[in-house]
Amino acid sequence: MSEHYQQAGVSLEAGYESVRRITQHTKRTANLGTMSDIGSFGALFDLHKYGIQEPVLVSGTDGVGTKLKLAFMLDKHDTIGIDAVAMCVNDILAQGAMPLFFLDYLALGKNEPHKVEKIVKGVAEGCVQAGCALIGGETAEMPDMYSEGEYDIAGFAVGVAEKSKLLKPINVNVGDIIIGLPSSGLHSNGYSLVRKILFKDHQIDLQTQVGDKSLAECLIEPTKIYVKSVLPLVQQELLTGIAHITGGGFYENMPRCLQANQGLKLKKGTWIVPAIFKYLQELGSIAEDELYHVFNMGIGMILVVKPENVKQVMDHFNNINETAIIMGEVSDEVGIQWL
Repeated sequence: MSEHYQQAGVSLEAGYESVRRITQHTKRTANLGTMSDIGSFGALFDLHKYGIQEPVLVSGTDGVGTKLKLAFMLDKHDTIGIDAVAMCVNDILAQGAMPLFFLDYLALGKNEPHKVEKIVKGVAEGCVQAGCALIGGETAEMPDMYSEGEYDIAGFAVGVAEKSKLLKPINVNVGDIIIGLPSSGLHSNGYSLVRKILFKDHQIDLQTQVGDKSLAECLIEPTKIYVKSVLPLVQQELLTGIAHITGGGFYENMPRCLQANQGLKLKKGTWIVPAIFKYLQELGSIAEDELYHVFNMGIGMILVVKPENVKQVMDHFNNINETAIIMGEVSDEVGIQWL
């Protein structure tokens, strides 16, 4: 133990205790390629075991933005790690890749082992949902950078795909069908605007009822991870494109899986928009079109499917008791056209 380091605000013993606590959670995430335990200088992963002929590694890194402020307000830290994983692995999936492993970076004003354990428990749960291994990470106690009780979390994930099966815009054709997969709510985007509306422009109680949930439940609901439900369709080559609907909403993200001269025709009313979006629209006096520029509006991922494959794709989601919505098609006019 270093007394001088302790006096500077960093507890080595708390760091050791945090590692001991999180090990039980990281072990839940082990998969085919896992080689090393948490605590090594570098994390090891055996790609050879996947037997991929022309492997292309696909990587992604992200955080959860100011949704963290809600975790602090609610003193709820066991789901924010799911968000960190989701933001990375859903992006990897959108390229047609299978997430393999994840590393997290957690920076805190003060290392509180019980809180660290809750955060990493969420990260591990996200990895389990995505089928990827949590093989390493870093926990940094930084007393002069973060206020006591606050922290930041970011993640880094790596996936793999057969080179010939990567999802590329060149594969998308006019007339392909757009299938939407429901979000679990706000996911991890738009929270700066959300907090402004709720807590700066108004002083809304977190226990306010919004639809069938409290506002607190709506705001902290973790991001949905789509890997296990969508990856089988990628592997069967039933999709020509995927878009993960994150920051920038429909307008920024949906065109990212299309060719430059293509757009979308989408029909409103084909899916249920969660109550939280309508609540924010009314409270903030936001034009509906602006909502689609910021939020996912109840659709967390879209799949682009050839017309002849639509029935097989829809049957797949029905068989696993997941909701999927036919919401439009690819057009030859750039942008989004609402029907």
